[in-house]
Amino acid sequence: MHRFAANISLLFGELPYLDRFRAAAEAGFEAVEILYPYDVPAKETRRALLSNGLDLVLINAPPPNYTGGTPGYAALPDQETRFQSDIRRVLRYADMLRPAFIHLMAGYTQGAAALDCFVRNLQWAADHAPAQAFTIEPLNPVSNPGYFLNDYAQAAEILQMVDRPNVGLQFDSFHADMIHGDPVAVWDAYSELVCHVQIGAAPDRTEPGQGRLDFSALRAAMAQTGYNGWISAEYKPTTALTQSSLQWMG
Repeated sequence: MHRFAANISLLFGELPYLDRFRAAAEAGFEAVEILYPYDVPAKETRRALLSNGLDLVLINAPPPNYTGGTPGYAALPDQETRFQSDIRRVLRYADMLRPAFIHLMAGYTQGAAALDCFVRNLQWAADHAPAQAFTIEPLNPVSNPGYFLNDYAQAAEILQMVDRPNVGLQFDSFHADMIHGDPVAVWDAYSELVCHVQIGAAPDRTEPGQGRLDFSALRAAMAQTGYNGWISAEYKPTTALTQSSLQWMG
């Protein structure tokens, strides 16, 4: 039986942030993920999680860059001090919010130095917080031109280089489709590395049932490989109310 989570940064956007937790629970979700929870005091988010009986599956790192500097993150050479400072800040949120996973974003860069930097930073984060699970995720070059991590084979090679048990692969059906054209084939090739799943239909990141995604085939492939982790709905509803976009949960 698959467990579904709602990405409330995208779903239930018709409601104020703190009201989205109740809406997600009432819609049948058992957990949520939040891309960037840093603008709201962690205790308020924690209260909303507890009062609605929800787990927090995932948050993204880095936090917003309030200084106005160049955005970037874990693969940016010569930014390792900044990376470590940001991770310490993220972990302060994680101490209260208790996310199952923290997605460490690679940033926008290229080259061998970026690869070396990315591996070192992932190893540092994993060793600095061994009880916290981290993910990396390939983002497609159409939606995210210039993003360092943009292929599932590349992600598999990086995970082998990092070689830490608390760093795994985040599978996103939208990005897998946009990068490789067949999310089921991507799943079959890399499922043993996957610790978290997100779903959205290509080419517009809409709900399953729209676009090219054969969600039934993907769910069957996940079931066949024994995946029992969270499946998080991370999409932009085509309907005015998120509730009307949830037929795929049936």
